[in-house]
Amino acid sequence: MLNALLMIVSAMLIILSLLQSGKSDGISGAFTGNGGLNLFANTKERGSEKVISNMTMVLGIIFFALVILIRVVG
Repeated sequence: MLNALLMIVSAMLIILSLLQSGKSDGISGAFTGNGGLNLFANTKERGSEKVISNMTMVLGIIFFALVILIRVVG
């Protein structure tokens, strides 16, 4: 039962991660270092971007809790 729930949460987490818009310069920016990956940048998310971001965060927390629960119980 928990394994099936973990698979569903995982699939939803992957889909939501892919739906998020990119906030960097792309792959070239990752290699050259232009702009950098500032995780603490002050970005204003509005509308659907904010909903998707919040849902991704919540699903990530649920995923983490499920993995810990499965490991402890199983």
